[in-house]
Amino acid sequence: MDHLYAPWRHTYFKEKREGCVFCHISQTPGEDRELGVLYRDEHCFVVMNRYPYNPGHFMVIPHFHTDKLECLDPGVWQHISLQAQNGVKLLKAVFDVPAVNLGMNIGADAGAGIAEHLHYHVVPRWYRDTNFITTVGETRVFSTDFDEVYKKLLARSGEFFGGRG
Repeated sequence: MDHLYAPWRHTYFKEKREGCVFCHISQTPGEDRELGVLYRDEHCFVVMNRYPYNPGHFMVIPHFHTDKLECLDPGVWQHISLQAQNGVKLLKAVFDVPAVNLGMNIGADAGAGIAEHLHYHVVPRWYRDTNFITTVGETRVFSTDFDEVYKKLLARSGEFFGGRG
């Protein structure tokens, strides 16, 4: 197997934290910029995925800690769905993306990396943005800087989510 040098990934292995990472983000609004938060309100927050499928991949996450969609208050469900819709608008405005994957993996068996806390994925997609290296080499290559993507999205997030940006 070939190896590509990706020094930013070492933090994934160093950063193991006690408890739920999403609850930590939810409870520390003073660290929004460091944690990549684009928006927060009383029901949810929108945060960049630290290990994205594509540049610009973020998540909409309810503050309420649950792994069961059926236990989520219907009003919160509607609210996070609306914010996911607003996130699609943001991606199209900032990066002119032609397509977006939107979804939840509910439970580890469904592919959830953080199965204990529900979260929507909002993933920008471009024509042929994946190739053999993703499927055969199990490697992703990004041609853009994570912090620059975050800054561009943050600068316009208030237009789409409301409140701040």
